[in-house]
Amino acid sequence: MLFIFDMDNVLYDYHWRKRMESLTDITGHDFHDLRARWWHDDGEWKAEAGDPDTGDEYLRRVNEAFGSAIPRQTWVDIRKAAMDFRPEVADAVTFAAQHGQVTLLTNNGMLIGEHLQEVAPHLVPFFGEHMFATSHYQARKPDPAVFSRVLERYGFASEDTFFVDDHPDNIRGAQEIGITSKWFSPTDSGASVKEAITNFVAGRS
Repeated sequence: MLFIFDMDNVLYDYHWRKRMESLTDITGHDFHDLRARWWHDDGEWKAEAGDPDTGDEYLRRVNEAFGSAIPRQTWVDIRKAAMDFRPEVADAVTFAAQHGQVTLLTNNGMLIGEHLQEVAPHLVPFFGEHMFATSHYQARKPDPAVFSRVLERYGFASEDTFFVDDHPDNIRGAQEIGITSKWFSPTDSGASVKEAITNFVAGRS
């Protein structure tokens, strides 16, 4: 069995506003201007789908959009500083690993994709080298193509795969190809994820 976990607002609390405040301090652009310049279909969403396919080109495009000269390490450090680890949810990864292969799938461009183990160091003991951004798969959630490519990488069928994510749209994308999915709602916890995994495993036995 294959178990796919999202990162932001599942295994980490992701403080988006804190990240934007740090970028405002560097660029002089406020929250709304930052979003207008980069967080859209031709910026971040395109990058999360694998264009560009290198961290260097990602950073060049970001700096062009902002009219800035943010160093690579600064971009990584700002992202990391906006995240708080949720160890009780990560316990569900350990539980899943007792029943199959675990992997991380986060909507991120290639720059963060190249630094995932640095940005999310708490996850390395749980996932090892199985930490991927959607940019690695050349498609972003909720596109069913990204889930198909994860299955292809690991050689599992959709009916033997379990996925957890905090965005209902992403859940629907996985379900389109037959992946059993758990929406991680604001009231969910590591315990509720474990329960969902337990039910999934029992159903596959």
